Amino acid sequence: MTVEAEIDRIAVRKPKLAALVVSQLRKQFAAGEFARGDKLPTESQLTAHYKVSRTVIREAIATLAADGIVEARQGAGVFVIANPNAAIRSIGAETGNRISDAINVLEVRMGIEIESAGLAAMRRTSSQDAAIHEAYGEFDRLLDVGVPTGKTDFAIHRAIAVATNNPFYVQVLDALGSRTIPCDIASPWGTESALTYDYQAGLQAEHWQIVSAISRQDADAARRAMREHLTRSQDRYRQRLKDLRATSRNT
Repeated sequence: MTVEAEIDRIAVRKPKLAALVVSQLRKQFAAGEFARGDKLPTESQLTAHYKVSRTVIREAIATLAADGIVEARQGAGVFVIANPNAAIRSIGAETGNRISDAINVLEVRMGIEIESAGLAAMRRTSSQDAAIHEAYGEFDRLLDVGVPTGKTDFAIHRAIAVATNNPFYVQVLDALGSRTIPCDIASPWGTESALTYDYQAGLQAEHWQIVSAISRQDADAARRAMREHLTRSQDRYRQRLKDLRATSRNT
């Protein structure tokens, strides 16, 4: 996607061209298209690729250099010196199988996703609103046919993060990963109770409050709905932990 196409896609206050080039390059780094030590295309090649001026490319490279991601070496070019997502991706890799870990992850998600829902309500485009509804509808479809909905549950939350039009919300959520969703059969915290129809139907009812608030662009209602959804998830995990402790004392 060219910078101009991304400008057309975002129906909110439009950032500078250099910021959009930075965003595109960050996505390429995240996708593994450039590894540490790799040389970036030349200034002329970047100018032609993104269809912007040399001044825009220089500003974008300066921003990435200030963030410690790339380094300009005189006479040699610009090189990647750090993977901007390596540290955050390690969060998901280090998450254990204890229910207490799930509660901690939910606490982090609350700090991120409550504001994410509010920003999505304010900034979402029509196509992003449709994508959120599509993920919500897929959850319904899977629930009706008795298929675990964990990956689609994550897709709803990720579509909301995308609708903030801030790529960092998506990166953080991706780092935490779909394994944090209890109704995913592959989750280390999934249980038979978390895979029942009633459990998943209850989650979907909570999702609707979030999705509908974002759709009508009610930021305060979206934040409240997301807070309630994640708080209830924490409560469910705490009750599960309490039950496990009670069982262990009785054995």
